[in-house]
Amino acid sequence: MKNQWLHFWVGKIHLKLTGEGIERFLNDCTRQDISVLNVQFKNEGEVRATFLLKDLSKIRTIIRKHPCKIHFTKSEGAPFWQKRLLKNVGFVCGTLLCLFVILFLSNMVWSIEIKGANPKTEHEIMKKLDELGVKVGKSQFTIDDPETLQKKITDGIEDITWIGVELRGTSYHFQVVEKKAPKESKGSSPQNLIAKKKAIINYMFVEKGQPIVEVNEHVEKGQTLVSGIIGNEKESKAISAKGEILGEVWYKSTVEVPIKTEFEVLTGESKTKHSVSLFGGKLPFWGFFGDDYKTKKKERIVKPVYFFNWKTPLKYEKQVIRENEKVTRQYTKKEAVKRGLQIAREDLLSKVDGEAKIVDENVLHQTTDNGKVKLVVYYQVIENIVGTQPIIQGD
Repeated sequence: MKNQWLHFWVGKIHLKLTGEGIERFLNDCTRQDISVLNVQFKNEGEVRATFLLKDLSKIRTIIRKHPCKIHFTKSEGAPFWQKRLLKNVGFVCGTLLCLFVILFLSNMVWSIEIKGANPKTEHEIMKKLDELGVKVGKSQFTIDDPETLQKKITDGIEDITWIGVELRGTSYHFQVVEKKAPKESKGSSPQNLIAKKKAIINYMFVEKGQPIVEVNEHVEKGQTLVSGIIGNEKESKAISAKGEILGEVWYKSTVEVPIKTEFEVLTGESKTKHSVSLFGGKLPFWGFFGDDYKTKKKERIVKPVYFFNWKTPLKYEKQVIRENEKVTRQYTKKEAVKRGLQIAREDLLSKVDGEAKIVDENVLHQTTDNGKVKLVVYYQVIENIVGTQPIIQGD
């Protein structure tokens, strides 16, 4: 089998030998180290044999010494294929160009379909997709994978709860689930306003209902602030109490900040390699250089190549190699305290109501141990403390 492949790349010629002295001619060829293959004696004075193309000049020299004649019957192998391709170079180039164009067009975005969104949300999604490079006529190889697109769109648009992203051939399909705001009923059920947490009343504005507490009064969690029962003992009715009540609430936060920290950061230097893979084999076509980064982070993106709507075994692979380095950050004690207060404040604001306001901040306790600064911080916050409690008719 190995010799057959070698003969294919070297090239073979099939000759018909006629006349007298054929045996002597073949013997001379053997003595000159010429490979004689598949010798067949057809008729008297006629022999067919196969020779390698590289020995053709030797054969022509030897045949002049013998009375027999040679006739070329067939040629095969890589050199003859190459010759035929050169003769039909226009056709070959046209065929390759046609296949390339089909592959290129089969891996572009030709349609974007969004389902489940109202016109306003759909417009916002289309704007976001345009920012992310998802547009008609764009190559799929330059677009993030569906999972990454899903995360970026969900994080970037507040009006959607979930979005499904699916790539079908040359089309992107998006299935949207929008956030549904609760509809305010025209006739709300009777309710009281109660305190959600322990606080001192800082501000009150009662739109409907009977106030039970006053500004600067201390209230406990669950205590009634505004009653939904109005009227007197003889004649009363239950309504839906409404109002805005702000309270002064206290929080205690504990935070630790290491004085010395080691972490890795990207330097901004990067190299990109592009390659195609087929059945596990990889062929780089751009970015053949190596990377001499001491520490690095690799990001690998693999996308299948489509031919019309069929997924081919051919894959495009992009590998981004980014240089990173270890950095040591060291705070002074004063800087560590400042950073700790910032972390504690951000953590508190992430847990309370969005309109809450910190009005006072006090460090109750500060210690330094095992290379860390530990802070216990006391916060005074003004926030909405209103909760609701339904009134059951007949109570």
